[in-house]
Amino acid sequence: MNVEIWSDVMCPFCYIGKRKFEQALSQFDHKDQVNIIWKSFQLNPDMKTEPGKNIYQHLADIKGWSLSEAKRMSDHVTDMAHEVGLTYDFDKAVVANSWDAHRLIQLAKQKGLGDAAEERLFLAYFTEGRDTSDHSTLLELGKEIGLPAADVQQMLDSDQYAEAVHQDIYEAQQVGARGVPFFVLDRRYAVSGAQQPETFLGALTTAWAEWEKTNPELTDLSTEGPACTPGEVC
Repeated sequence: MNVEIWSDVMCPFCYIGKRKFEQALSQFDHKDQVNIIWKSFQLNPDMKTEPGKNIYQHLADIKGWSLSEAKRMSDHVTDMAHEVGLTYDFDKAVVANSWDAHRLIQLAKQKGLGDAAEERLFLAYFTEGRDTSDHSTLLELGKEIGLPAADVQQMLDSDQYAEAVHQDIYEAQQVGARGVPFFVLDRRYAVSGAQQPETFLGALTTAWAEWEKTNPELTDLSTEGPACTPGEVC
């Protein structure tokens, strides 16, 4: 059974959602028969990479918040991440466009390393304060997860996998993803946002029970969970 996950590497709820889904999957009886497919989604395609600008100022600018409000909201998300064993350090976060990071993920998917790429990019962005738009950084991260350096460099020096990123974004519109993370199970059921593990486990169980049925209608099995929507950095 396929589970497709639309995500952006700069989305804090996507990393949290990844952990909560993994917790659910570890309890699922048929976990060895679940195929995870990571899908690209850009929250802000026009974002300019600004390494010298801290994330709090960026949030204040785009949301009309004060710096203290931006810091308070970021601290709240940091607490949410801590609850699932993640360490966020927004003090070091680099405002960066995620386009080339998504192309790296697409390359990694071709090598069976999609999940490893997502995990490494999330860690680089939210914990290590790395510039995930910088080509030398992406080359290093790609090598760390086992991608051949020549393949990563060729991708970065060209427009390889651009069409794959565009296709994922188009498919997000088709399945009704208005924000990320967005989980689609067997193209039958959807779970939106960073839901609790029990919600994901229930969705997995329901989708599995419907495995042999042909129902083209996509059904949302969840209430809205924390998510990021296009045009924002949350």
